[in-house]
Amino acid sequence: MSKRTTAAANLGRPPSSRTSVLVYTIAAVLAAAGIAETTYLAAAHLAGANVVCVASSGCSEVLRSAYATVAGIPLAAIGALGYFAVFSAAILSAFGYRRAPDALAAVVGLMFLTTLWLLYLQAFVLHTFCDYCLLSAALVFLLAGLVVALPRRQ
Repeated sequence: MSKRTTAAANLGRPPSSRTSVLVYTIAAVLAAAGIAETTYLAAAHLAGANVVCVASSGCSEVLRSAYATVAGIPLAAIGALGYFAVFSAAILSAFGYRRAPDALAAVVGLMFLTTLWLLYLQAFVLHTFCDYCLLSAALVFLLAGLVVALPRRQ
């Protein structure tokens, strides 16, 4: 019995496969990018600064809309917390914690549904898009794809 297998058995966790560890690491990197992006947007929102878009002209309009806050909290700050939860769950999953993959799937699923709603709002209610919001949507879609592609535990 190898040291890794013995250590994992002692902690009550199965050793993770290399593929799973790689997928969880990619998820953690994507979540870190999401943390950086949403922290920037939350800080800009709280400072009242204009956010400059590269591909579209609606960033400030979207980020200043009534839909940009929930109970006075910038939606970007809530997104940063979501990305932090994904980052944490991905790292814990990579280290073999049994419940972490379930937490990862639940948070990513919630973020995926929220992203669909926010894209609907941008397209059909606000009629404008925010580059940063689309970047965040792409990150969430990639995270959802990774979670779906993960091998199932026995």
